[in-house]
Amino acid sequence: MKLHELQPAIGSTTAPKRLGRGVGSGLGKTSGKGHKGAKARSGGGKRPGFEGGQMPLTRRLPKRGFTNIYRKEYATVNVSALECFEDGATVNAEALKEAGLVKKFLSGVKILGGGELTKKLTVCVDKVTESAKEKIEAAGGKVEVK
Repeated sequence: MKLHELQPAIGSTTAPKRLGRGVGSGLGKTSGKGHKGAKARSGGGKRPGFEGGQMPLTRRLPKRGFTNIYRKEYATVNVSALECFEDGATVNAEALKEAGLVKKFLSGVKILGGGELTKKLTVCVDKVTESAKEKIEAAGGKVEVK
């Protein structure tokens, strides 16, 4: 099979409707839109959310709070997850991604204090909780915050 011989499976595609091509086509004259009315017009129809003049749901429901556009979201990793690194290793965002502990960096990486740590590591990330810092330093490691 060659590239120019490729074609879709039989029945998977249908020919487009050819509107306004004469009365005999079945889609001539009004082209399947019926007679007059908003839906027959160019650009016609109701806008999304329109409920026939009734107060729309989006306006009936109460509005609460706001979205902070400056919010920062951090990729989080527990201290116990750092056990997968070798003793004396330097742990940074790239190392965490290679180890599969972080998928996206988002606004940075934050180390949380969940679990225990027995290895001496140098941790260089954007944020560290107090409990995580204590556990890393208690194991003989160092914490560097960017």
